[in-house]
Amino acid sequence: MSGAGLTGALIAAASTARRHLAPRTGAATPALLRVAVGGYHLWHIARRRKLYKGVHRTDAASFDPVGPARILRSPLPPVVADRLLDASLVTGALFTAGVAHRIVGPLHSALQTWNFSYRNSWSMVFHHENNLVLHTMVLGAAPSADALSLDALVRDRSLLPGRRSWMYGATPTVMNAAVALTYLLAGLAKFTGGNGIRWVDGGNMRGQVAFDALRKEMLGEEASPLGKLLYPHRELFTAMAVISLIVEMGAPLAVLDHRAGRLFALGAFAMHWGIKAIMRITFPYNLSGVLYLPFLLMPPPEPRN
Repeated sequence: MSGAGLTGALIAAASTARRHLAPRTGAATPALLRVAVGGYHLWHIARRRKLYKGVHRTDAASFDPVGPARILRSPLPPVVADRLLDASLVTGALFTAGVAHRIVGPLHSALQTWNFSYRNSWSMVFHHENNLVLHTMVLGAAPSADALSLDALVRDRSLLPGRRSWMYGATPTVMNAAVALTYLLAGLAKFTGGNGIRWVDGGNMRGQVAFDALRKEMLGEEASPLGKLLYPHRELFTAMAVISLIVEMGAPLAVLDHRAGRLFALGAFAMHWGIKAIMRITFPYNLSGVLYLPFLLMPPPEPRN
């Protein structure tokens, strides 16, 4: 192939990828995601504010910094940590309302990342917050306040201006890519564990359910009655193990096609509600459904000109 032919093929491939992964769409798509993710953050933090303040006053001997908090050699004064948490509620409200987004978006993302890292430095790392942080990062950097925002009202005198751009279509794609990567890593971790491919037979999952139920009862908590009911039926755990691997390993396909994305969203959403029912383990952002909203709002591929 000549140099001109190779260049033409690369341009055609890039054009096809852009039409599928970043189709031109309206400003309302990322705006809806900004409102949903920002609103979830406000709800999530406001209802746990008292818990966070208690964590900030934990014995300094328990402080083991993770993430950005690793720059600290000792905990922050509790009042300072409280004010940083409260500041994220303020920026979260401005972020959700779409006020001065070019400044507030990155600032809110930075505060959220810091506060979650600092909270996780006192106990186990809560991985369920990772996707919320990643989604906020994307929306904070994207033009997600060009509609349904105070910025749009000031600039365009409309909450729904007739703006269209490939950047609006790229926003849910990038958000979905972040989610797909986390699910793919979870799937790969199952294969790289001690049981390898044998994880598929469901024995490992069944053992995890039994161990979790025993741990809860030893700590004075009530184990899930559904987990006890299902435990004797190993074939059900085999089916659930296979389905979970299909969902996790197939997650990257959900980024490439909006129809596959909706199937993935349905499967993953049902899987997490199943985990809650069987093991009483809660992934709040997943269970809220907000995590999967970008898959539902993925625009279809842009037609070829």
